[in-house]
Amino acid sequence: MTGIHSVVSDGKAASSDKKAAEEFLKKFEKVIYREGYIPQQDFNCDETGLFWKKMPSGTYITAEKRKLSGHKLIKYSLTLAFYANASGDLKIKPLLVYHSENHRKLQNITIERLLVFWKFNAKAWVTRTIFIELLNVCFGPAVKNFLEANNLPLKCLLVLDNAPAHPPGLEDIIHPDFSFIKALCLPPNTTPLLQPMDQQVIASFKKLNTKHLFKRCFEVTESTQLTLHEFWKGYFDIDQCLRMIDKAWNEVSRRTLNSSWKKL
Repeated sequence: MTGIHSVVSDGKAASSDKKAAEEFLKKFEKVIYREGYIPQQDFNCDETGLFWKKMPSGTYITAEKRKLSGHKLIKYSLTLAFYANASGDLKIKPLLVYHSENHRKLQNITIERLLVFWKFNAKAWVTRTIFIELLNVCFGPAVKNFLEANNLPLKCLLVLDNAPAHPPGLEDIIHPDFSFIKALCLPPNTTPLLQPMDQQVIASFKKLNTKHLFKRCFEVTESTQLTLHEFWKGYFDIDQCLRMIDKAWNEVSRRTLNSSWKKL
């Protein structure tokens, strides 16, 4: 017996604007046809929150934790942003926004060597400044190298939602070296219907991340006799978190990424 029990939690379905989604589909088809974009050149990005040092809330808890008053769990939050193309053969290094610039567990590792594009602010949110820096430092170079390596025309369509971090007039802000990147924004309240990353991509990542987290948890607690609380508090650190994020993102299949575009 593992002591793990399934817990069903309630969630609120997001309201969606179907009419706006239908209008966007027409616009999207026209852009694809007019500019001649192919799946390797079509990209999407989306952000998601992650409480990295706790069991997934409302999904799995342990007998040990169920005995604790109020079911209080330690929460450490960060924000991730994922970028990939429609053909599923290019996944960009994830953006990770943390609430501090340097974590003590990462002091001996340079930012360039991290498995994520590490940024920070007090609320661990993606801001416009961070988003633009990501495009110029990480996304733009990776896409350009990919297109050139595959002898593809230097053009890219980036489908974005209307999050505050995604500025209008992106083409006027991005570095001239990456002027080949064009942005197409989804209408408000259409993300659940159209956003590719919301069509099982991020869900797949989180399932894989949780799988690796449980596996590591069981390996350590069984071999060291640590309690689950001791594992979270003293053993599982941000360095291991980054490794699991990288592993889970790499394991999101090309098929999952490709099929996420079926609604567009």
